[in-house]
Amino acid sequence: MRKLIIVLQWAVASVAVLGLVTLPISLETQLVAGLSVVLAMMILKLVRPDGMWRLITLAFGTAVVMRYVYWRSTSTLPPINQPENFIPGFLLYLAEMYSVLMLAISLFVVAQPLPSRPSRAKFDGRLPTVDVFIPTYNEEPALLANTVAAAMGMDYPADRFTVWLLDDGGTLQKRNSERLTEADNAARRHVELQKLAADLGARYLTRDRNEHAKAGNMNNGLDHSKGELIAVFDADHAPARDFLKETVGYFDEDPRLFLVQTPHFFLNPDPIERNLRTFEKMPSENEMFYGVIQRGLDKWNASFFCGSAAVLRRSALLETDGFSGVSITEDCETAVELHSRGWNSVYVDRPLIAGLQPATFASFIGQRSRWAQGMMQILRFRFPPLKRGLTFPQRLCYMSSTLFWLFPFARSIFLFAPLFYLFFDLQIFTASGGEFMAYTLAYMIVNLMMQNYLYGAFRWPWISELYEYVQTIHLLPAVVSVIANPRKPTFKVTAKDESIATSRLSEIGRPFFVIFGVLLLGVAMTIYKVYAEPYKADVTLVVGGWNLLNLIMAGCALGVVSERGERAATRRVKVSRRCDFNLNGRWLKGTIENVSANGARVVVSGAELEEIAQGAEAALRFRTFATDTDGVLPVAIRNFERTADGIAIGCRYRPQEAAHHKLVADLIFANSKQWEEFQLSRRGNPGLLRGTFWFLRLALYQTYRGVVYLLRDIRGRSEHDTPVAKAAERRP
Repeated sequence: MRKLIIVLQWAVASVAVLGLVTLPISLETQLVAGLSVVLAMMILKLVRPDGMWRLITLAFGTAVVMRYVYWRSTSTLPPINQPENFIPGFLLYLAEMYSVLMLAISLFVVAQPLPSRPSRAKFDGRLPTVDVFIPTYNEEPALLANTVAAAMGMDYPADRFTVWLLDDGGTLQKRNSERLTEADNAARRHVELQKLAADLGARYLTRDRNEHAKAGNMNNGLDHSKGELIAVFDADHAPARDFLKETVGYFDEDPRLFLVQTPHFFLNPDPIERNLRTFEKMPSENEMFYGVIQRGLDKWNASFFCGSAAVLRRSALLETDGFSGVSITEDCETAVELHSRGWNSVYVDRPLIAGLQPATFASFIGQRSRWAQGMMQILRFRFPPLKRGLTFPQRLCYMSSTLFWLFPFARSIFLFAPLFYLFFDLQIFTASGGEFMAYTLAYMIVNLMMQNYLYGAFRWPWISELYEYVQTIHLLPAVVSVIANPRKPTFKVTAKDESIATSRLSEIGRPFFVIFGVLLLGVAMTIYKVYAEPYKADVTLVVGGWNLLNLIMAGCALGVVSERGERAATRRVKVSRRCDFNLNGRWLKGTIENVSANGARVVVSGAELEEIAQGAEAALRFRTFATDTDGVLPVAIRNFERTADGIAIGCRYRPQEAAHHKLVADLIFANSKQWEEFQLSRRGNPGLLRGTFWFLRLALYQTYRGVVYLLRDIRGRSEHDTPVAKAAERRP
């Protein structure tokens, strides 16, 4: 009876809302109503930002969105008997409805995400046996050494976990390749990684053939191991000491739990953060997903496996014959299958691993293309909306995760739609300037306010739009390709140990300059049409404003594809750790101020600048977390300067044996609190207004920087093509 009453209440409320949404009112009334909602949302956010008031605020915004959808559907589409207007107009309408759909699903997922779960570090129940998988394909041994050493140093009984280095780059198939170079490299890698694993106390495992990519590699690990739980770390994802202590306890609480997923924290900026110089100032892009969306998914038991930094139950994996390998995103696909079989998942919102992101824009796009194509494969082969066994909330959650990757279609339409009117005078959006102000502008402002409300300090205004725009140009053909041929994509490992020594334009950056030039012509056409056709000035100014917004976004993207040269591949994370520094044979007291994946900054006292030489060999001695004893790590001096506290020395690690890699891992990865503190230092909600002005300043500067890089590139190419340069190239 109670359920029937609740259903009736929702039905009555829905009819009332639909009545209000479809109520015919004047343009002036609509404008006043829109402004009133915006004002109410602003006040509620300032006064009561949480709890039920948060839902009320979002409900106000939803009403404006629904009103816009009704008006857009009934009053703005071009006549169907004008195909030159109707076809592009209908495509624009579909793009807008896609955006509204994604907003609606996002509201369901993250309107009230779960709070962070309490720590399980003091779990005192039975400790299960754990197999730690580190799958690798072509990563450098030095990178793998740090990851394996960090995994071996986890705070967990040594007889209860085994670390496996799963090498797909040294398979028998590769060692017997007809290509001699490939065979030699594979054989050399096979021997080198065997020794590395043995030195560090891990187990090395390869297989005969490279089948089913990463999923096949991990399934081979399942066949050769027997632990109750499986922890998975990418080759460049090194765990903190407390990783297992913080995760395994959940499996004792729920026998149907198949997954505990933790966030991915990165020591280096992605190419967008590096080129815009926002890494230390603004939350990273992935923090919106791991800080808000995964907690929202967790509320509906739909948090999914992200390929690394996770622990899974072996018995659950055996129920599905291991990790799924139909798509190239085996992680999410595995989660879909196990959720549909009634297994549960948990998300722990605390950074317990530190990894590396792609350094170049091209590698970044390659990684995102794989994610997009893999999600499209899941949508095609698993089709979560109708997947048997999933709950209704889980269906919506997986719809959100898969349908999101259709954004290149909508973004492309939004980018070029105003040009149809400016260049070809096509009427694809039949509305006056006043109607646009009353309906569309209110919808856009409310949409931005809702996004800011949902993600707050985790995503600054306009940044998501920038990320989607810079991906759209190259992801669109990738998504079209997988839709046309779902089985075509193959798994490709993302390069993450790259570095950019000199500043240059990205090799895939030229299309962004072409688009910027076309949009700039659109601005010129706007000015011309206002003077040539003053009777249509209201519509022209509205469309021209839309095009100008696209131009600002495109200008900021020019800075994104202008790769900054940097010596350091990773950023430093602040720490405060006592140490001794060996300089010219004597030990000096010092403090380790910050660390990165490659080096550290140490402040020492009792030294003189004259006795320090760049490139000189030195050593760090510090007490380790793992053994509570002193360890000595060889380093090389890179730079030095006098400070108020002494002499600050920049060092590069020089590990020469397995024990040194363990010290590097202890220094960088042992303490997860330092990563959490770094993330918190970047979080802060600038608000919609201040955030918009900040983005405008950023876009103007990046436009200028992009043009400078383009001119340098053109000049460099012209000098390279001179007769003298060509003659020099022909010389032996």
